[in-house]
Amino acid sequence: MPPSKAHQRPFLLDVSRLIWRAWTRRLPTGIDRVCLAYLDHYAARSHALIQKGSLRIVLNAKASDALFRALLRGGPRIRTQLTSCLALSGWQREKDVHGKIYLNVGHTGLDARSLPNWLKRTKLRPVYLAHDLIPITHPHYCRAGEAGRHTKRMRHLLESADGVIANSQDTLDQLAQFAIDQNLYLPEHKLVALLGTEALPMTAPSLDRPSRPYFVMIGTIEARKNHLLLLKIWQRLVQDLGEKAPMLLLIGQRGWEIDEVAQILDQDHSLRGHVVEMDRCNDAQMIVLLAGARALLIPSFAEGFGIPVIEALQAGTPVIASDLGVFREVAGDIPLYLRPDDPAAWMDAIFSYAAGSEDRQRQVSLIASYAAPSWEEHFRRVDGWLETISKDSR
Repeated sequence: MPPSKAHQRPFLLDVSRLIWRAWTRRLPTGIDRVCLAYLDHYAARSHALIQKGSLRIVLNAKASDALFRALLRGGPRIRTQLTSCLALSGWQREKDVHGKIYLNVGHTGLDARSLPNWLKRTKLRPVYLAHDLIPITHPHYCRAGEAGRHTKRMRHLLESADGVIANSQDTLDQLAQFAIDQNLYLPEHKLVALLGTEALPMTAPSLDRPSRPYFVMIGTIEARKNHLLLLKIWQRLVQDLGEKAPMLLLIGQRGWEIDEVAQILDQDHSLRGHVVEMDRCNDAQMIVLLAGARALLIPSFAEGFGIPVIEALQAGTPVIASDLGVFREVAGDIPLYLRPDDPAAWMDAIFSYAAGSEDRQRQVSLIASYAAPSWEEHFRRVDGWLETISKDSR
């Protein structure tokens, strides 16, 4: 990532979310991966912007490059590197950023009361990436108060955006409906660009796959993901099949409001050895496990995109998923789609796929021709679209 001159940096890239994630050393979420992809693509053309409450700091080119390198490199010394970068940072004056495009692809600070005045004062041209409206459309699956906060985020997005990127047509349709409900309008510049995925590492040192058939579920353990459905199915499988029951690998960290799920995981001793939590699984390990699974299970009630679906198909692994519009958008008719509230159908499918059924073989055959959305195509579309915004006078 060679340094660039100031006049060659038309973007302010908000990296606040990535700094927080790196500092807390939590594994990256789907949104974090998108933020990293944008950082990798736009670093040489951007100044770093950091938000903390109502404070917003824009770093100069040299400080931005140092911070970007630290965030992209990661590693065990990331806290030391971040501290050094921020301690020595040079700041840009507000008047020096007038007219630049402000890229916020992580929903960061969109609910801040100070945002509208700051945007007006700096004369920036905001472009946002909308990931989902789940806290608004499915508030009962989110933390208390999140529906109100996300409503503020999406209102500020619609009121201030020069442009909005949607990760799917499904998300853009939901945003359009929200705009109607709020008596607001979508910005003139809008783009649907499916998110890409990285090339999959198919080897992982010191990792042995289970010797008996197993299934994988990927994602933070939270009510919206519907882990409870699978845990109750596995209780039944273990009861009926004993040691011959397939395994379930839960790849992801525990989230919020999961009392019943946590109780089963912590206290149901019959599931030990059959249901395994893997909360520190890295990408290489995840893909190796995914590639050997009978299927990826994703019984979510709502999703913003569904990167695990794409990764499973890339790895040649069948998918059993909830019948959600965004899944059909990224995977077509390849997966087996089921209602998330139909445990009998999920039980039958798991039995069938564990035994290597014809339907599983059908998926395997279809997967051979699957073309996953790529970051190359995503940024080809976004780059051209941003160029039109840059040329369009306000």
